[in-house]
Amino acid sequence: MLGSKLDILKQEWIDVVFSNRNKAYGAYELRKENSKNTSKALILAIVFFVFVVSLPTIINKIKGLIPEKDQKVKITDVVLLPPPPVDQTKKPPPPPPEPPKPKVDQVRFPPPVVKPDNEVKEKDPPTVKELAVADPGQKDQKGDPNAEIRIDEPVGNSDVKQVVEADPNQIFTSVEQVPEFAGGLEKFGAYLGKNIRYPAVARENNVQGRVICTFVVEKDGSLTDIKVVRGIGSGCDEEAVRVLKNSPKWKPGIQNGRPVRVQYSVPISFTLASEE
Repeated sequence: MLGSKLDILKQEWIDVVFSNRNKAYGAYELRKENSKNTSKALILAIVFFVFVVSLPTIINKIKGLIPEKDQKVKITDVVLLPPPPVDQTKKPPPPPPEPPKPKVDQVRFPPPVVKPDNEVKEKDPPTVKELAVADPGQKDQKGDPNAEIRIDEPVGNSDVKQVVEADPNQIFTSVEQVPEFAGGLEKFGAYLGKNIRYPAVARENNVQGRVICTFVVEKDGSLTDIKVVRGIGSGCDEEAVRVLKNSPKWKPGIQNGRPVRVQYSVPISFTLASEE
């Protein structure tokens, strides 16, 4: 009628709706002033929103303009007590021990190196005449009887290299000849079966299994540094350590022809006999 888009709040539509009616009625005035009232309400809402948002800023500005009253600072004297007297008889704590050196497995013989055939040179063995002329023995050398005797230096004219001995306390994990119980594993098993006392708690709770222990076989065959790596509890771990502490001396491990300290591990079984 008045267009494709209808706006019932336009004045033309309001006049059509209230034609031949009492326009003094309140509804006519409300619809007539609706657009103005809506615009005023929207403007007031925007002004109120902006005021609320900026209120903290306004308060801070006002506080900055008003001088604050001088605050009284209370000063309290703190009396520091003298430090306690130093005990001269007390020795200082010992320095921390040095960390153990890393374990290095020794290989007595290096692995063979295979060369191609074209690089291999064969040499004939010496003849009898060549051996007669050769001097296989040591050279005789006369010394000076008036020379000063020194025992801390190498003598002679041979190529002597100073031999440095390895750490005597080094613990090996693999050696040429491993340590063993006197009589072998059978004797060791017999020793365990004779000396192990099954704990009463483990017997009552039917606890069975293997306790794996590690220890160090010293150069004299004694066992030290006994530890439980994997236990089963109920007193079996402590019993395994006790039996190893009371063990007779073992045959020490051998490396390069001399006894060395070797780390060793052994399982100890705890088994209850079945009652028929």
